[in-house]
Amino acid sequence: MAKITILGSGGFGLSLAIMAEHCGGHEVTVWSKFQSEIDDIRSHGEHIHKLPGVPVSESIAMTSDISCVKGCDILIFGIPSTFVRDVAKEAAPYIDDHMVVVNTGKGLEEGSLKTLSEVIGEEIKTDKLVVLSGPSHAEEVARCIPTTVVAASVNHDAAEYVQKQFGNSFMRIYLNDDVKGCELGGALKNIIALCVGVCDGLGYGDNTKAALMTRGIHEIARLGKAAGAETVTFSGLTGIGDLIVTCTSMHSRNRRAGILIGQGVSPQEAVERVGTVEGYFCCKAAYDLSRKLGVEMPITEQLNEVLFNGGDVRAALKNLMNRPLNYEEV
Repeated sequence: MAKITILGSGGFGLSLAIMAEHCGGHEVTVWSKFQSEIDDIRSHGEHIHKLPGVPVSESIAMTSDISCVKGCDILIFGIPSTFVRDVAKEAAPYIDDHMVVVNTGKGLEEGSLKTLSEVIGEEIKTDKLVVLSGPSHAEEVARCIPTTVVAASVNHDAAEYVQKQFGNSFMRIYLNDDVKGCELGGALKNIIALCVGVCDGLGYGDNTKAALMTRGIHEIARLGKAAGAETVTFSGLTGIGDLIVTCTSMHSRNRRAGILIGQGVSPQEAVERVGTVEGYFCCKAAYDLSRKLGVEMPITEQLNEVLFNGGDVRAALKNLMNRPLNYEEV
């Protein structure tokens, strides 16, 4: 049994807490910056907005005091990408050498263009940093519906520790040492899922969706390779696996926001309606990174125009379809 602290009481952080307590018998504490959110969960016995119908056991401790980090065996970041750096700074004074730090967020930091584990690593000095990523909707993880994910780290012992502590008959965990590839796959697939949602909102069909997903993973892998990742990683769970689940499920906030945009809702209003839409925030960072590395990413470029420059969604698709003809690169 491990002592686990999870930073973030949103859908995924809470789903990991529920699974760890229910399936692993671990001692679990969940931190939220907002005491009102904790009070609401305790009052209803569940997170009525993020995980309705999933009970949160009283044995899962909940607090708004960041010092709860002190003394835990595993510290998990389960918060939106835009808040990762600030929370890492808050948690840093309570980190000790034996602790394994895990990032589950999927995004890039705007401005620095860094992955979230790189952001955490700048604020928390540790050699035991692990990325946990893969097809894992919170709505299913919390209900112990089987899935497989990846624990990635340059520290094999730390990744193996996470594998053993969280692995169970509902979550199979594989190991990988390509941290960059695993994180970029998880972050960039949100962009493609937004595009798929847009096409769903426009009323386009399965052919369009398949084309976007296939060319999308190629685009992701191209940027990943230029950033130092292994191309083969994007064929695995954190690449094509995460892409498939995010593009095809209504659990996906990225897809749902895209549907609204395709139906004529402004990107900003769509994000406000749906909540945290990581693909919205990641798109500009990915576009900036592609320009920095000299990598062509036509899907990302067109979405960036729609989200931030007032571009029309039908014109964006037309621009993609009318690009110069070429051989298929795989």
